[in-house]
Amino acid sequence: MLQSNQKIIRHKVGLLNLAEKLVNVSKACRMIGLSRDTFYRYYDAVEEGGVEALLEKPRRVPDYKNRVDEETENTVVDYAIEYPAYGQVRVSNELR
Repeated sequence: MLQSNQKIIRHKVGLLNLAEKLVNVSKACRMIGLSRDTFYRYYDAVEEGGVEALLEKPRRVPDYKNRVDEETENTVVDYAIEYPAYGQVRVSNELR
């Protein structure tokens, strides 16, 4: 029987445990409300990488093209902390 303390994957592990307990995948999927295809995706993931494979993986690759250099970013953050009431336009004008 699989165990997980992480809330994100608890329902996935619960489906796998229920199917193991009932010895009937179709019945377990009907009770939980998921398709058998979903069950087998979870099952294959656990077989390949253990319970950690059920964690959500980010699908987007970060886009660093619009990122400013670290010095500029730190300057803006410091200024925003010093003057929290100023909006983004005023901060931009003041720092320019």
